Amino acid sequence: MITEKAIVLLTLLTMVLMPNILTGAEVTLPSVDLGGNAFLDGVAGPGLMFKERIQYYHARDFKNSKGDTIPGNDSVNSWLAMTQLSYLTKLNILGGYYGFEALLPAVKLDVDTDFGPRGDKAGLGDLILSPFQLQWVDHKVLGMSYFHRLNFTFIVPTGRYDDKSTVNIGNHVYSFNPYYAFTLFMTPKLEMSWRFYYLWNSINHDPPKVFNAGSTQPGQAFHLNYAISYEVFDGLRAGISGYLLEQITADKVDGVKRDHSKEQVFAIGPGLMYSKNKFYLYLSAAFESAVKNRPEGERITFYFKKVF
Repeated sequence: MITEKAIVLLTLLTMVLMPNILTGAEVTLPSVDLGGNAFLDGVAGPGLMFKERIQYYHARDFKNSKGDTIPGNDSVNSWLAMTQLSYLTKLNILGGYYGFEALLPAVKLDVDTDFGPRGDKAGLGDLILSPFQLQWVDHKVLGMSYFHRLNFTFIVPTGRYDDKSTVNIGNHVYSFNPYYAFTLFMTPKLEMSWRFYYLWNSINHDPPKVFNAGSTQPGQAFHLNYAISYEVFDGLRAGISGYLLEQITADKVDGVKRDHSKEQVFAIGPGLMYSKNKFYLYLSAAFESAVKNRPEGERITFYFKKVF
């Protein structure tokens, strides 16, 4: 018998580019960026950028479609290592620098529940590619410096996938996940950054066997990262950051919409960034609330990047 908690656990995929855990009858959104980018997000210029992001996520409470906690002694722990290479050329299009990038996630997941899946799985996730991005630098909005970027990203199903497994690293769907990011300097030391995403997903014509269906399709979603920081002294910034995810259309199985399948989460927490000579170190903690149809927990994010 599939419990309500088992159904809620299916939404684990959206935590941070994480594997897919299936125990029965619900579809999960593909993995998306939650809290992976924060201070000075919209600031960039021509050149090569290397970035390595490490995220740890721990979930302990599971929420249903009403946002109520489902009791139990369960835990999910995940690790993400995301390697990113981005290149902005000096080619000018519509006033912005043209660029492209690639991101490859490596994931480790440990699941321990009293009602369903237990065990761990690790491997490479789905490749993320952007053949087209435009970066605009130092525009002015009401006299304030404004940097912004438009990026067309695609998630390609290259990760490990087995339709006989209830835990998968890959999503087995193609996704279109474009975003618009900006950083506004209210003063030379105080900045605000936002990154707005839209997520569209293709049909999975080879869903896991537990569905007993010919196809599944995750719904569409809107999600964002936000941050505000202040330069305490030269090179050191402190502030708050977080993320929001809101699924806007229902999942489908064999073309039929699944009622009460939409996910939701909001998170906020403190962050620090240190930068020197185009080298950046960032650390943040995000605490989730307002959760529906997914686990609720905390996420620690660390990254370092170098701009050449």
